[in-house]
Amino acid sequence: MKIFVKAKAGAKENKIVPPDLTLWKEVDRKEEYFTVFVKEPPIAGKANLAIAKLLAEYFKKSPREVRLVSGASSKRKVFEIL
Repeated sequence: MKIFVKAKAGAKENKIVPPDLTLWKEVDRKEEYFTVFVKEPPIAGKANLAIAKLLAEYFKKSPREVRLVSGASSKRKVFEIL
């Protein structure tokens, strides 16, 4: 499964805000983003690793089952959950 992420690095706390699925029918959106806040700075891939770890915990998967597909240097990312 692929999920779309809006990354917020350098936050005060680590947390995930899931998309509001009630808007899907009202606003014909094909991509809805999870907003992921992590404490790590966006330097040398630290934030990406923290996001992947947080997503693994959220979806109850091993960190090996979460990989960054695109957006390594962007705020908008695509992750694959195996």
